[in-house]
Amino acid sequence: MRPTRLRDLVVAFLAAGIVAHLLVSLAYGSLPSFPGPAGATLGVLGLAEAVAGQILKARVERRPGSRPVDPLSAARAVLVAKASALGGALVAGLWAGLLVYVLPRAGSVTAAASDTTAALVGLVCALVLVGGALWLERSCRTPDDPGDERGVRDE
Repeated sequence: MRPTRLRDLVVAFLAAGIVAHLLVSLAYGSLPSFPGPAGATLGVLGLAEAVAGQILKARVERRPGSRPVDPLSAARAVLVAKASALGGALVAGLWAGLLVYVLPRAGSVTAAASDTTAALVGLVCALVLVGGALWLERSCRTPDDPGDERGVRDE
């Protein structure tokens, strides 16, 4: 299984952002207001994945006091990490598309000001999810993993 490529995440982020911006610009007047903590759940999931990655890293490296990790558990963790990274990039793109639309209007439209806060919280929390997912995926690499060398590029 190949590591998640940053360019795939960037493409998903940009595509979702463009679609969200187009949809919001067409239907913003008929949309309900976005609650401020709407995207906070993604931040909690991202932190949980980062903590799980730290624990799993110790188990993969067989540090003293930690049990060896079951290969199937590591494979499941990588699957969750890859899905979370892509999902987080897509949702971050959606929040960014909303933010690009509402930020210039925040001074003149009251709803846009509150939606700006929601979009910022959502964007930051979605990026936390992407970071936690990438850390979890990286933590599952074995010390002798050939893709783990400094000089190897991920294509």
